Amino acid sequence: MELLRKLEILADAAKYDASCASSGTTKRNSLKGGLGSTEGSGICHAYAPDGRCISLLKLLLTNACVFDCAYCINRASSNTQRARFTVEEVVQLTLGFYRRNTIEGLFLSSGIIRSPDYTMEQVVRVARVLRLEHGFRGYIHLKTIPDASPELLAEAGLYADRLSINMELPTIAGLESLAPEKDFRRIRHAMAGLRTRIEVAQDEARTARRASPKKFAPAGQSTQMIVGADGADDGAILGTATDLYAGYRMRRVYYSAYSPIPDASRLLPPTAPPLVREHRLYQADWLLRFYGFSREEVMAGGQGGMLDLELDPKTAWALQSRANFPVDLNTAPREALLRVPGLGAKTVDRLIAARRHTRLRAADLARLRVSLAKVLPFVVLADHVPRGLDGAGLRSRLLPATAFAAAARPVQMTLF
Repeated sequence: MELLRKLEILADAAKYDASCASSGTTKRNSLKGGLGSTEGSGICHAYAPDGRCISLLKLLLTNACVFDCAYCINRASSNTQRARFTVEEVVQLTLGFYRRNTIEGLFLSSGIIRSPDYTMEQVVRVARVLRLEHGFRGYIHLKTIPDASPELLAEAGLYADRLSINMELPTIAGLESLAPEKDFRRIRHAMAGLRTRIEVAQDEARTARRASPKKFAPAGQSTQMIVGADGADDGAILGTATDLYAGYRMRRVYYSAYSPIPDASRLLPPTAPPLVREHRLYQADWLLRFYGFSREEVMAGGQGGMLDLELDPKTAWALQSRANFPVDLNTAPREALLRVPGLGAKTVDRLIAARRHTRLRAADLARLRVSLAKVLPFVVLADHVPRGLDGAGLRSRLLPATAFAAAARPVQMTLF
């Protein structure tokens, strides 16, 4: 099969994996010469959930797989055209696209062929050849296989900026039903092993126990969960995400709305969930990580274990927690300001800096391009006191200001 046709098949097959952001890594300045950089600019082919543009060559080593996960287009029983790259082909594609300033790095995953160890060895070999034989210093994200030997996972972290092991489904019952060949406990065990190695490398870097501390996946580890393939509600998904952040120090949990596939199992839903559901989960995830919300608080604005699809989670929570408002922007602590609908973390910091010199007014919010329609009902300013509105009336006013604009999921674009 021609290389171009392989690229078409295996780049398209990789589009279902959402976890392809390139944030959080470190520079590779210790090598003299070499090719690439983790900070280089190029043509952007994906959008991270936080809105940043990134450019990665996103491929599967092969879309053949011995597993038969019901939700996967590349499952063993799927009637899809198969292709497979050699290690050398992936290396040359990566170097070629980088030299043409098309990409910043490589995101490499694979179906499982022969055995988990054989497949993982091939994936690791790509990164090893890029780093050691070609001096490639760009970003590398490797999708790891939890059933592979710990030694292979350990070697992967020496060459990759980020490692990830996909949870795929948020509950044990869902995984046993739709992906019986995958083991929930082995996935968690592999994640724990990566966390330990990452923390050891970070501790060595902080204490400088050696002249050049060895790096291990400096951008940490991430995972992905499919939304809407099983019966798990948003509360269960966010509960699993909370556990992963707390227990395994995940850098990111990605959410990918289920896409119906040809010849799908009867166990799968016939239609995809609304894409706005994926977007709401990303917003809720942000509240959990950066805004001091608990899972219970985030879910308080929804109903029946599901997030409100019409309002963002912070606004939905605020409508259910009117006793916490209005908040005086001139005196309230940062923690209270972060809970005001329409105020992001950077805006809050700017407001705190500004109020040291002046009394904040509505015009100050306008200058920061804050949505006044969303913020003013919940705050007190030097020239503004909100009028009492019942919950239903306020909700109807806020709906146009919180209309769903765009889903925060990566976009797979053609590279050829």
